[in-house]
Amino acid sequence: MSFKATFRALKSPNYRLFFLGQGTSLIGTWMQRIATSWLVYRLTGSAVMLGVVGFVSQIPSFILSPVGGVAADRWNKKTIFLVTQILAMAQAMLLAILVMRGAITVAWILSLNIVLGIINAFDITARQSFVVEMIEKKEDLGNAIALNSSMVTGARVIGPSITGILIASTGEGVCFLINSLSYIVIIAAILKMKIPRRERKPKNTHPLNDFKEGFTYITRSVPLRSILLLLALVSLLGMPYQVLMPVFAKRVLGGGPHTLGFLAGAAGLGALCGAIYLASRKTGTHLPRLIPAAAAVFGFGLITFSFSRCLWLSLLFLSIAGCGMMVQMASSNTLLQILVDDDKRGRTMAFYAMAFMGMAPFGSLIAGGLAGLIGAPHTVLAGGILCICGAFLFSGKILSAKNLLQLPEKKLAPETETGIESSEEVTGSL
Repeated sequence: MSFKATFRALKSPNYRLFFLGQGTSLIGTWMQRIATSWLVYRLTGSAVMLGVVGFVSQIPSFILSPVGGVAADRWNKKTIFLVTQILAMAQAMLLAILVMRGAITVAWILSLNIVLGIINAFDITARQSFVVEMIEKKEDLGNAIALNSSMVTGARVIGPSITGILIASTGEGVCFLINSLSYIVIIAAILKMKIPRRERKPKNTHPLNDFKEGFTYITRSVPLRSILLLLALVSLLGMPYQVLMPVFAKRVLGGGPHTLGFLAGAAGLGALCGAIYLASRKTGTHLPRLIPAAAAVFGFGLITFSFSRCLWLSLLFLSIAGCGMMVQMASSNTLLQILVDDDKRGRTMAFYAMAFMGMAPFGSLIAGGLAGLIGAPHTVLAGGILCICGAFLFSGKILSAKNLLQLPEKKLAPETETGIESSEEVTGSL
């Protein structure tokens, strides 16, 4: 593994700015996530309410991501990205003020999380599809996405660890304030970026037709469709374990906010290891095999974690789950961006956001409801088993993407005057 190869995308000045700014901001983002879950559990003591808050914060991504994808393909991605960061900063500041003044209620938390969810629906699609414009060499795209994932997970290790200490000593309000201030760095980085002007073909079509075009483009490709379906399944059944972490920290392991921070940090550490591994790889030919394997590893980590009643074993098993989750998510992102056409990148990443973020709110409701009936450990156990089943179900279809990586132009579905033409040899059939 070469150090230069692992960090080669940082040679691009714009991506360096993004990496520094987003890395700082994401530490605050993870602090807010953990503080929000602990605040909700402190106010209500309800696992069901944890699921409800998770649902309302993520359901906008499912509903509005298609709108965000069309917007990213029609308008300036840098401008959209900048506006979403400013709005998210304002949301975090309002939350901090309410908590510090003792005026926070569950209703306020639900309302502000809905607002943040709407912001994220536009932010995710614009930011993910904007990465390709930040790097100077297209062959570094996979490395840039992997580094972005390592940045997210690095923040996931640091943020929760700090949060546990701050909650115990000063309360949740300081965490929200720090998150709000952290947005200043990424906003400054975006303003400093110098993105070359790209000619944009005027869009004379209705936005709804643009969405239909993107939907058809993806559904006619067996590999793309399978990658997204597996990601959606894991997000629905596996990822909601995160909303149950306060229950594991307090009731299962008998700890407090420090324990919650350690659990989140362990998952983040495993995810960081997975992201660094991906960043060290120079080609994308391994990704079709890696995606289902990583989903199975994630499921295994959840199963073993559900049986643990010992803190250090729980940390170990969560790190395994975190590694599997990150490798699957980042590999799916990379393979999608390698294979799709540039003019459909925003809409493709919208479907990625729907699969990864959009299914999570439904999973949060399911997990919260099941935890109230059968307990948090059994809920996580069931999710892990179903993730492994999904990995086996979709593995063969995702592996067909290896043939696409050999195509000179990496086209999934050549465009014709009448729309998108399906090719049995290239994409398979519905």
